[in-house]
Amino acid sequence: MNKRIIIIGATSGIGREVANIYIAQGWKVGVAGRRAHELETLRQTSPSQVFTQVLDVTNEDAPQRLQALIEQVGGMDIFLLSSGIGKQNYILQTEIELATAATNVEGFIRMTNAAYHYFEKQGHGHLAVISSIAGTKGLGAAAAYSATKGFQNIYLDALDQLARMQKLNIRFTDIRPGFVATPLLAGEKKYPMLMDAPIVALDIVNAIEKKKRVAIIDWKYRLLVFFWRLIPKWIWLRLPIRN
Repeated sequence: MNKRIIIIGATSGIGREVANIYIAQGWKVGVAGRRAHELETLRQTSPSQVFTQVLDVTNEDAPQRLQALIEQVGGMDIFLLSSGIGKQNYILQTEIELATAATNVEGFIRMTNAAYHYFEKQGHGHLAVISSIAGTKGLGAAAAYSATKGFQNIYLDALDQLARMQKLNIRFTDIRPGFVATPLLAGEKKYPMLMDAPIVALDIVNAIEKKKRVAIIDWKYRLLVFFWRLIPKWIWLRLPIRN
């Protein structure tokens, strides 16, 4: 029987690249996102393997749409949440901060809870999310983004603990990439240590296959995070961190 993965946020960027890898490996792949045209384009690459569902994580009907996609695929072994937004917000526009929280917190809770309950009923499963190294410490240039990514890291820890308390066979993987060349970072700004999405996608698939609990991508960012964590808070708060 073919293995089955559901990817939320697969219309572009990292999610799209990860979907391409699983399709090439022969998996049954359910893809969801907001843009129907992009989903259909992906489905056309392998109509017998790829199943689609228009879904917006900020809408209350997203769990029902996820369930409909799972039924199309015939089940779910791995759930990957690749849906997220964020941008630098030096002037602290409230609308940007709230929109970021709506997707990265409310939408994140909505979808991870839906996947958790599905695996709870099924008796097993693997719940993976793409967060970010930005959750390591608060970043003044992107307050909501860094804070929501930190929330995601901690929330996944909490779900992992809950699953153990309930004696559930659910595995968790928190994937934390650095800057990746995707539409999310498109624009005039130049980002340091920018990684190619296809290469990052390979690392993500490898981390999921190895059932890593936390995967920081790549080695340069693992080193960066190591040193970030060593910086005392009183020094960190005085650093003018910009890209």
